[in-house]
Amino acid sequence: MEIRGPVLLPARREDIALTTVDELTLVGELALPVDRDPVATLVTLHPLPTAGGFMDSHILRKAAGRLPALADIAVLRFNTRGTTSPRGTSEGAFDGGASEVFDVAAAVDFVRERGLPRPWLVGWSFGTELALKYGRDHDIEGVILLSPPLHRATADEVAAWAGDDRRVVILVPEFDDYLRPDEARERFASIPHATLIAVEGGKHLWVGETQTRRVLTEIVAAANPDALPLPTDWDGEVAG
Repeated sequence: MEIRGPVLLPARREDIALTTVDELTLVGELALPVDRDPVATLVTLHPLPTAGGFMDSHILRKAAGRLPALADIAVLRFNTRGTTSPRGTSEGAFDGGASEVFDVAAAVDFVRERGLPRPWLVGWSFGTELALKYGRDHDIEGVILLSPPLHRATADEVAAWAGDDRRVVILVPEFDDYLRPDEARERFASIPHATLIAVEGGKHLWVGETQTRRVLTEIVAAANPDALPLPTDWDGEVAG
């Protein structure tokens, strides 16, 4: 069977709840490899909720659907405050990226409490702003930024990563709606060790199986390169 679209490969999937320091409950899901411990963990930060972003935004959903089985990676997805998905609605209200500092902290704290290994923050669009603004405060391997718009993260917040030896991996679509590769190179030049990957033919929403596979491949290249190349076919059972 070809791996594509919304297919769910086998994983241990658990509905979870995160509690923030300002006493909100955020809903989410943890997906783990079926029969072994993960070698790395993705803490995913979804696109802008006021523009339809949530924990089920397709790249994050497909990461959770595929990577526990294909790459031995744990995937944590959750709705930031005030965000709704089929899993439910997280308490609180969208705060433009300010109070969401507590949401990021709750997710990383959950990973630590569960003893999950080598956490990476994986932000998409609005989620990249949260990763850039708040990721340095946490014990993570690095950040993976998908389609960063750089609307909320300031130049100083970006440059602060220059003094940090953790990985910064940036995927910039050729035809992004907000930040294209040439401008991205200029705006991320303050982080000399950053890896900026210009994705030919890519768009902000990474629509289509070709773009999905490219994004997931680059995520795995950072978090568990030994799992590459990712298979495109699956011979076993599927969850849905």
